Amino acid sequence: MIKKRFLFTILALLLIYIGYLLYILVLSPKTNLQSIYLIPRDAVFVIESEKPVESWQKVSESKAWQHLQKNGYFAELTENIQKVDTVFNNNHKLFEFFDGRSLFISIHMVSEKDYGIFYVLDLKRIAKLKLLKTYLNTLLNDNYSLSKRNYHEHEILEVYDRKNKETMYLSFVKNQLVASYTHTLVEASIDQYEEPLLGRNLNFIEVNKKVGYEDLFRLYLQYDFLDNYYKRFSNKPSDWVNRISENFLFSGFSFDLDKNSTITANGYSNISSTNHNYLEALQKSGKAKRTIPGIAPKRTALYVSYGFDSFSEFYENFETVQKDNPEQFNTYQEGIEKVEKFLKINVKENFISWIDDEIALLQIKSEISKGKNDLALVLKTNAIDNAKTNLDFVLKQIKKKTPVKFKAITYKEHEIHFLSIKGFFKILLGNRFKEFDKPYFTIIDQYVVFSDNPNTLKSIIDDFVVEETLSSSEDFKDFDKNFKSESSLFVYSNIPVLYDNMYSLADGSTRIQLRKNKDFIICFPQIGFQLTPDDNLFESRLVVNYQNVEEVKTKSQFKEGASVLKTTVQSAKTKQITDAVFNLKPIYPTDLNAKSFHRNYSNGKLRFEVELKDGLKHGRYTEFYSNGNEKMTGRFKKDEQVGTWRYYDAAGELVRKKRF
Repeated sequence: MIKKRFLFTILALLLIYIGYLLYILVLSPKTNLQSIYLIPRDAVFVIESEKPVESWQKVSESKAWQHLQKNGYFAELTENIQKVDTVFNNNHKLFEFFDGRSLFISIHMVSEKDYGIFYVLDLKRIAKLKLLKTYLNTLLNDNYSLSKRNYHEHEILEVYDRKNKETMYLSFVKNQLVASYTHTLVEASIDQYEEPLLGRNLNFIEVNKKVGYEDLFRLYLQYDFLDNYYKRFSNKPSDWVNRISENFLFSGFSFDLDKNSTITANGYSNISSTNHNYLEALQKSGKAKRTIPGIAPKRTALYVSYGFDSFSEFYENFETVQKDNPEQFNTYQEGIEKVEKFLKINVKENFISWIDDEIALLQIKSEISKGKNDLALVLKTNAIDNAKTNLDFVLKQIKKKTPVKFKAITYKEHEIHFLSIKGFFKILLGNRFKEFDKPYFTIIDQYVVFSDNPNTLKSIIDDFVVEETLSSSEDFKDFDKNFKSESSLFVYSNIPVLYDNMYSLADGSTRIQLRKNKDFIICFPQIGFQLTPDDNLFESRLVVNYQNVEEVKTKSQFKEGASVLKTTVQSAKTKQITDAVFNLKPIYPTDLNAKSFHRNYSNGKLRFEVELKDGLKHGRYTEFYSNGNEKMTGRFKKDEQVGTWRYYDAAGELVRKKRF
C-alpha cells in the first residue's frame, strides 16, 4: 500500500511538473517581443539570420572570408564577430540548441570614429525557465568574472574578460537576450523596447515585408546614418555617399554565398520623400536594356547607367517631381530659359528629342592625365542623323553668340567638337552632371560622348577602334549575366581599375594604406548593383565577385599600366643608338585651340616643345636634355612625323638621323 501511495505521489508530481512545463512553454500568456524592437534606432546595418550557427559556418569557411582574415584592418573590423565565433566554437551544444532561433546583429556609431556591435537572440519561451542564466555561469572560468547590476528594472550581467580587459554586457528582456561590448547599446535597448522606433518605422516595415528568405542571412541598411559610418574611415566628404544618404531611406537584402565565394543579394529599397527627384522620375519611367558597354572602354572603373522607356518620358517626369520643391524648380526653369533666350535654341527640340533610352556616366582609368579621373557622359541616340543635325545647329548658335572660335578636329575619323555652354548639363540634369562644365563631344557609333577633357574622348575612340570595350570583355560579360538585361539604374565597378584611379589621386599617407591593403581590395574585382521599379519601391540586386588575388592580377585589363595607348620606347642609353629613339610617346594637349604644347623637367627646364594646329601636332618638335642641350629635332604634319629627324648625345654631337 505504501509503495502504491509512493508511486501515485511520484506520478502526481510528474504530472504537475509536465503541466507546469506545458503552461510555461505553450499555454502561458504570450508576452514575446519581436527582436527588431530591441535594436536601438541609430543602427546603420542590421543583420538577421534564422540559422545563425549554420550561416556563420558557411561564411567563415568561404575563401573570401579566409583571405580577408589575413588583413589586420579587416580582422580589427570584425573583432567582435570573431569573439562570438569563439563562443560558438567552444559551446556547440548550447548554440545548436539555440539554432533555429532568430539572431540579429546591428552596427551603431558610438563615437565619431568608433562603432559598437549589438546582438539580439530570440529565446522564445526558454527565457522563463532561467535555463540560459544557469548555463552562463558554467561558461565562466578563471579568465572571466561575472557581476550584476540593475538598470530600469532589468538585470544587466557583466562578464569581464581579465585577459583582454573587456566586458560583455547581457540582459534578458522578456523572451530576448541582448548583448554588446558597448554598455550604452544595451541600455538604449532597454530604454526603448516598449516604444520601438526602428522596428515600427513604416519605411523599414515596407522593405522588411518584401525581403525574401535565403539560406544565409538578411541585411538591412538605414541610410540616415550612413554618413556617420563613412566618417569613421575618411575625413573627406564623399559625393557618392552623400547622394545615396539623401535619396534612399532603407534597403533590405537576402544574401547568399556560392561555392566560389560570390555574394548575391536580392532585395528592395525605398526612396526619400524630400530628395528623390532622380529616383522617383526613374521609377515612373520604365527601364531599358544596357547597350553603352559597346563603346565603354575595358579600362572603365565605374559605369553608372540610367535606363527608361524613353528619355523624353523621363525628362517630363523629372520636371514634374521637381515641382514639389518650388524654389528648386524655379531655379531650374530660369537656367533653361536663360540658355534658350541667349542662344535662340529650344532645349527639348535640340537636345531632349534625340536622346533614346539610356544615358551613362563613365569613370575611366587615365593613361594621359595623371592625377585626374577621366569622366565621360554618354547619351544613346534614337536617330543619329537627327542628333547630328540638332547639335550642328546648336554649335552654329554658339559661334554666333560667343567669342569662342573652335574648329572641329578629326581624330581617327571621329570629329571632336566643343560645346561652349558653361554648366549646361548641370542646368539640364542637376548636380550629378556638374563635372561636365564646358565639354567637348564626339559621336561614336550611335552615341554622343561628352567630356571636359578632349583627351578622354581620344582615349575612348582609341579603345573603340581596336575593340577594347566592356562588351568585348569576357569578365564583364560573365559578370553581367548575374543581372537582368533591363534596369532603371545599374552601377558596375571594376575594382582593380578603380583602385588605380584612387591611388593616382591619393596623398602620400593614403597611398601607403592603399598599397598595404591592395590585395584585400582587388580580391573583389567586380561589383554590380541594379534597381528596377516595383510598385513604389525599387527591386534591388547586389553581386560581389570574389577571385584569388593572383588570378585577378593576370587579367589584361586589370594589370597596372595596361593600356592600348602605351607605346614601347627603347631606351637611348643602350650601347648602340637605333631608330627606336624616334618612336615618341603619345602627346595629348588639353587645349585644342593652343598653338603649341610643352612639358618641363622637375627642375623647371624645358623638356620638349611642339607646334600644334587644331589640337594635332603640326610643325617643329624639339626635345632637350635636363642640362638644356638639344636631344632631338624634327617636324610633324597632321600628327605624323615628316622629313629628317635628328638625335644628339648630351654633348651636342649628332649620333642618329632618320628620314620620314
